[in-house]
Amino acid sequence: FCTPCLQECLKPKKPVCGVCRSTLSAGSRALDLEKQIETTETTCNGCNKKMFLSKMRSHAASCSKYQSYIMEGVKAVTKEPLHNTRSFPNRFTFPCPYCSEKNFDQEGLVEHCKALHSMDAKQVVCPICASMPWGDPNYRSANFMEHLQRRHRFSYDTFVALLCPLLQDYDADEDDMMAQVLMRSLRDK
Repeated sequence: FCTPCLQECLKPKKPVCGVCRSTLSAGSRALDLEKQIETTETTCNGCNKKMFLSKMRSHAASCSKYQSYIMEGVKAVTKEPLHNTRSFPNRFTFPCPYCSEKNFDQEGLVEHCKALHSMDAKQVVCPICASMPWGDPNYRSANFMEHLQRRHRFSYDTFVALLCPLLQDYDADEDDMMAQVLMRSLRDK
C-alpha cells in the first residue's frame, strides 16, 4: 500500500485491513497471514516444483525456468523489443551495504543487518531502493537500520511475485499487462 491508502485504512476508530477489511490492532503483526504463507503450498510456474509460499521468492531468484516464464510474459506486454535481460536490474537479491556480502533476498538482508550491523552508524545507500526505477543509487540513508525497519519490514514484491509476476516489469504497457494477467490466470488455474 502507498502511505495515503494505508492511512485511510487506519483512520476509523477500528482500523481495518485494506484487503480483507478485518480489524487491525496497532503494532501487532499479521500472524495469521504469516502462518498462511508458511503453510500454503504452491507450484513454481517455471519448473513445477512444489514449495511453500514463504520459499517462493528465494526459489524464483535461482530458477532459470521461472525467469524464462517471467520473460515470456514481459515480452508479451512490452511495447518496445526487449534488450538483453542482463540490462534489467536484479530486484531479487541484494548486497549488504556495510560488508558487501552478496545474494540476500530482502528479508535476509534485513535479518543480516539487524544481526551484524545494528550499531553501525555509517551512512549507506539502500540496495533495495536503489534497484527500483525511482530509486536514487547515490542517496545515503541517515539511519539505514531505521530505514530497513520502517520501509522494508514488509516485502510488497513477495506478494506481487506470487500473485502476478508480470507486475514487476515497470516498462510494460498497463492495459496489455492486465490483459496478459487475465489470460495467464485462466490458463494457469
